[in-house]
Amino acid sequence: MNENVHSRAQQLFAQLLVEGLSPSDQAWLDAHLRECAACSRETSFTRELLAALRGVPVAVPRELAARTQVRVRLRAREFAEASGSNALLWVVTAASWVLGIFSAPLVWRAFAWVGAQLNLPKLVLELGFVLWWAVPALIAVAIVLHQRAVRNGARSL
Repeated sequence: MNENVHSRAQQLFAQLLVEGLSPSDQAWLDAHLRECAACSRETSFTRELLAALRGVPVAVPRELAARTQVRVRLRAREFAEASGSNALLWVVTAASWVLGIFSAPLVWRAFAWVGAQLNLPKLVLELGFVLWWAVPALIAVAIVLHQRAVRNGARSL
């Protein structure tokens, strides 16, 4: 149990350095560090080490930083464009489903009328009815896959 307390203190200290802590976790960690000399020494040593590492000068070529910024901006723009087109795709898909549900009885009657006029078997009517709804969905999937392929091809250039 005592080892779990020290492990929790180490995890909370790491979390504190990266993303911060909730007030209750911060209070627990502060209380533990006041009581435990070993954990207190370890956190103190870690803070000193990080401060020393932050003080080490690192020379970055100016053009590397500029290229990195350009790539990050391009990637952010690609992500924004992809998110926008995906949202539009979801809206169009939802509208298509709603319209499909409400128009299915009318479409079935039309297929039944054509089948009666042309003396077609019921299996042909049912297959035609399924294809009536499936073909547009398959075309939409093909368009999305094509757009992704084009985006991936442009990204690799």
